[in-house]
Amino acid sequence: MREIVTIQVGEFANYIGSHYWNFQDELLGLAEEPQGDPVYKSSSLNMDVLYRSGETAQGILTYCPRLLSIGYKGTLGSLSSSGSLSPRISQPDTSEIVTWPGNVTRYTAEPREKNIFLQSLCEEETANLTSKVTDQGSSHPQRQITDKERIECLENGVQYWTDFSKVQFHPRSLYELHGSWTDVEKFDNYGIGEEILSAGFQSEEMNERLRFFIEECDHLQGIQFIVDDSGGFSAIAAGFLEDIADEYSNTPVLLYSARSPASYKLGKSPKESVSRALHDAVSFSRLSSCCKLMVPVGLPSLSRSRFSSTLSVEDQKLFHSSAIYAASIHSVSIPFRMESHGVNAESLYISGAMDVGGMVQMLAGQARQNMITILDLAMPAQFLNDANNQSTILRSLCSLTPEIEENNDDLHSIESLIVHGAFSGGRRASISEVEKYIQTEYQNELPRPMAYHLTAASCPLPIPLPFPSIFNNRVGRRGELSTTRLGGAERRGSLEVESVPMAARLRSSSAVKPIIERRLGNLHRYGLQRGALGVELLRSWGFSKEEVEDMGEALRKMMMLLDPNADAASSEFDSD
Repeated sequence: MREIVTIQVGEFANYIGSHYWNFQDELLGLAEEPQGDPVYKSSSLNMDVLYRSGETAQGILTYCPRLLSIGYKGTLGSLSSSGSLSPRISQPDTSEIVTWPGNVTRYTAEPREKNIFLQSLCEEETANLTSKVTDQGSSHPQRQITDKERIECLENGVQYWTDFSKVQFHPRSLYELHGSWTDVEKFDNYGIGEEILSAGFQSEEMNERLRFFIEECDHLQGIQFIVDDSGGFSAIAAGFLEDIADEYSNTPVLLYSARSPASYKLGKSPKESVSRALHDAVSFSRLSSCCKLMVPVGLPSLSRSRFSSTLSVEDQKLFHSSAIYAASIHSVSIPFRMESHGVNAESLYISGAMDVGGMVQMLAGQARQNMITILDLAMPAQFLNDANNQSTILRSLCSLTPEIEENNDDLHSIESLIVHGAFSGGRRASISEVEKYIQTEYQNELPRPMAYHLTAASCPLPIPLPFPSIFNNRVGRRGELSTTRLGGAERRGSLEVESVPMAARLRSSSAVKPIIERRLGNLHRYGLQRGALGVELLRSWGFSKEEVEDMGEALRKMMMLLDPNADAASSEFDSD
């Protein structure tokens, strides 16, 4: 068994992570259902890759995500930073400690109340613990909360990522940053994150928590890292990644740099626009230098993208948009936790296992050494050989990576495709059917990638109750796509859709050139040209001219790896 440690840094990253762990929790629950679907019981997915077994001080066995989550202080909602397995720790009474001779005013914040969904989880847990005890003294039994009420509560009232989490966390998993800022809106640039890191002790605390999870691993295969890179958390993640590279140099890091639709707001002034452009350039340069493979995700709008043909996403709700990115990361992680059946053995449920290092080597370790990768998704994926749908799985994939070059005919592209839970006709497709179907698709695809790797699994994406109602009424109970609108509500969620077939693809392609080119151009325009408007801003963020020049050189090398002719174009910046 080869373990993975997951790290989530920033608000949107934690929203994504909350959905991601809900998917895993749902898989665990379905596997234990006596009358459940056999595909969940025999999925051949080893959950120990992502989870750790433990025991509380009271001797209760636990099974928790191998996770480190980092966020603002005060953004855990009703959850304590000590996790859900430990009682909320009360603060010591310091009223008798005399360090100030003047008057003292004491302010106490009451713990945030749980919403209806979290209350119902607590009631279920209590009922399970006391199921053998008969309540003889209660003449007014408590009213049961309906699933519809839970869903309505989440659709209309999510304020924190913990509001819809049904997972138990280890006491070392949740870390709140200490800082002096009071307005989250101001935590919007790289420099503020650098200020937080300069305190020193916070980096040490984060490293110590990570060390705890890594040292208990038998054979760590890699780190799955998700960062909200739209503001100061980008700098915190870059500093953390540098420490990881120093201490665990042989451990591959798969980095998802994520942004919510709300982060694409325009600057209110020219100064804010310059700050935004420089943040994007610095963040991209620093993060990409600290990992083995970087996957930028986060469209300005999901509701106006190609996903709108099957999904009805409200862009302003982090609860909605984060669910799509979580589903894609879940799909990408499937080959990392497939149980090995030997070199020549075949499985009825999986094929194409690969660890994190193998994925990184395949996509970023080839001759071109391109480590910026595109993430595409089909949710739900097309049924195989479905006469009602003229599209194919490959052509139905939509990019979750912004700013890429559309219709890019890159003959040197390399792809890793994951298909799971696929259906053929009215039944679940066999692994061999999926393999044959995808092989035929690639043979008919023009242009074809230079190389591709297919991972296939029978287990679909389960839709847990906290999942938002974002499927439109073309999506059926098992994720089948109808050419006409189905009856019922316009938006469908976990009460109407129980699972969906999925297809996700990581793609190493020169189509990422616009991402790099834009950041390289902005760095020169605002940070390096004579009289550039952002020189002082970069200096206030702690960057010398030499460091900015190094970042520019690193971005230019990325461009040259993808397009050797780009050197002539980038030299125009140097002549300014």
